[in-house]
Amino acid sequence: MANSDLHNVRNFGIISHIDAGKTTVSERILFYAGEIHKMGEVHDGLAVMDWMEQEQERGITITATATTCHWNNYTFNLIDTPGHIDFTIEVERSLRALDGAVAIFSAVEGVQPQSESVWRQASRYNVPRICLINKMDRIGSDYQQVLESMVKKLDATPLLLQLPLGSEESFYGVIDLIGETTILFAEDDQGKTLVTGEIPEELRATAQQQRDKIVEAAADFDDSILDDFLNGTPIAAERILPALRKGVINCDIYPVMLGSALRNKGIQPLLDMICALLPSPLEIPASTAIRIDKQEQCQVITDPKADLCALAFKVISDEGRKLSYLRLYSGHLKPGDVVYNSRTLETEKVARLFRMHAHKRERINMAIAGDIITATGLKNVLTGDTISHPDVPLQLAGLEYPEPVVSLAIEAKTVDDRDKLPLALEKLQWEDPTFHVTEDPETGQTLLTGMGELHLEVVVQRLKADFGVATQTGRPQVVYRETVRCATEQREVFEREIDGKIHQGEVKIRINPTARKSGIDIDIPEQLLDDWPPELAKLIREKLTTACQSGQLAGYPLTDLQLSLIEAPYSSNKTTDLGISAAINRAMTLALQNGKPTLLEPVMALELVSPSDYTGRVMSSLNQKRGQVEGITSRPGQDLIRATVPLLEMFGYMTELRSATKGQGSFTMEFSHFDQAPAETLKKFGVT
Repeated sequence: MANSDLHNVRNFGIISHIDAGKTTVSERILFYAGEIHKMGEVHDGLAVMDWMEQEQERGITITATATTCHWNNYTFNLIDTPGHIDFTIEVERSLRALDGAVAIFSAVEGVQPQSESVWRQASRYNVPRICLINKMDRIGSDYQQVLESMVKKLDATPLLLQLPLGSEESFYGVIDLIGETTILFAEDDQGKTLVTGEIPEELRATAQQQRDKIVEAAADFDDSILDDFLNGTPIAAERILPALRKGVINCDIYPVMLGSALRNKGIQPLLDMICALLPSPLEIPASTAIRIDKQEQCQVITDPKADLCALAFKVISDEGRKLSYLRLYSGHLKPGDVVYNSRTLETEKVARLFRMHAHKRERINMAIAGDIITATGLKNVLTGDTISHPDVPLQLAGLEYPEPVVSLAIEAKTVDDRDKLPLALEKLQWEDPTFHVTEDPETGQTLLTGMGELHLEVVVQRLKADFGVATQTGRPQVVYRETVRCATEQREVFEREIDGKIHQGEVKIRINPTARKSGIDIDIPEQLLDDWPPELAKLIREKLTTACQSGQLAGYPLTDLQLSLIEAPYSSNKTTDLGISAAINRAMTLALQNGKPTLLEPVMALELVSPSDYTGRVMSSLNQKRGQVEGITSRPGQDLIRATVPLLEMFGYMTELRSATKGQGSFTMEFSHFDQAPAETLKKFGVT
């Protein structure tokens, strides 16, 4: 693929809240692009993009699925991502590899909690977005309300490019405001045929008013449009799109389309806007990388002739082998190439390269900058690793992972299962950086830790379905954090003769409690370690960091405190790595004990929909669960309740809510913050 062809490549993802219609839109894109000849429906368990057995059973997307398709001489590398908060890492790593995104909102529910979460993730990586307000055919649909909530909740600047023809069940097409035509979608061939026409007389004034807003937005990015607009000169459609494209790529505006994917309406105009408005790999800002051998920053530009630099943004276990999803930022890659892994500092050899089509694959002989492909043979690569040319070792910025908040004790059912369990768990950890496996030091039980009940439920079911390992589990448990309630200082001197050699280490540390949500701050004044050999100075930093991963009450990670190194005298004759390690460990133990340790529990942000008749009952149940109601929004026949509730109180809540609302209530939640655990919890851990 030449550089000129890269102009016609679009690497984009589909992001939204659960059930907004992401996978349905993806299926329509594949159908209209000719990639599939029959559309599968999520509710029938037949969607191509939801290929995992559990995705088909549950009707939700669990893993981000990549596929390649073509539209009007453009190549799309499309990733359909999950909307459920338990699988947020799939969205995070997909956005890291993409150049643009289509954000989907339900015309009925509008901006929901996970919509906000994925929008923030996209903003963190400066991913340009266009939006689709889906489900325009549903009763209660209100695209104006969605636009308002985008401004209010997302602090975004939406720009409406279409107006609806008809509303709710009578929604039958759209007005293309830039092209000044109507677009209808033929019913007899599943919306494949588009019928254009003139804007109805009664809607022309409204359409013109809205088109003027589009032209005004375009004028911000093209002075010639501004001059003509002020002079009353008509602005042609072909001038508007290039100007809007600049605003989209800068993340200044977010064009909005309308449609109903399930009714096959609105998808082809969306595809045209993906081509017209989202960036090609050549238009994204250069990535910054560290040149490892020189410890210098350098720019990575999209150039197939440059040195290789790629990010492994996802790793899965496929029929027992590792399959690594790679985004190439520069250079090219062929089967048989030797590449450098910046994390392991070792080289590996690529066996085969594939272009993915959902869960099927097409073998290719070369990938170039801008491509999203998969590779086999990279046995030690994990999610977030940078792959580069061995002669020019590079390190891209990694991925940020959310903190797991739920754990589950697990054990194998039979001796045969017990032998297979460790390897199966290791392979699942390759795939998912938010899934951890630890051993309880007191009971010796294996503990699985993850993002929520559903996350761990899927892991346990995959052990059985994918690896043939039968297990039994305990009840889900909350993963707490530990902190201190008062400041404390501790000096510790370790000196001991071991095998005829003196091992000595001395440190003085201070621990201060900090505000909630502040995390860990490790303060080591540079001048304090000036006299230390580099390897021992590095050891001190590593030991202090490691010490914050396990508290004194129950071994939970520490948070919301500042750890300062005040003194660290060095003696070239006596100070050793063993001595300094022992001194730090003892100092931390005593400092934490003297700092009045306490537990913090995870608190979840909850958004709950309840029929108006049952709102009082739902509010009462939230109060009993130590919930803090933050707001209620009334809609026809139902109320939207926003609250924060401790995770401990939320296990099994869906059953309780369905009982209280006669099966009509629903909720979504995501992690908010850690806060003080109640007295009864502290009592269990012996805290007074």
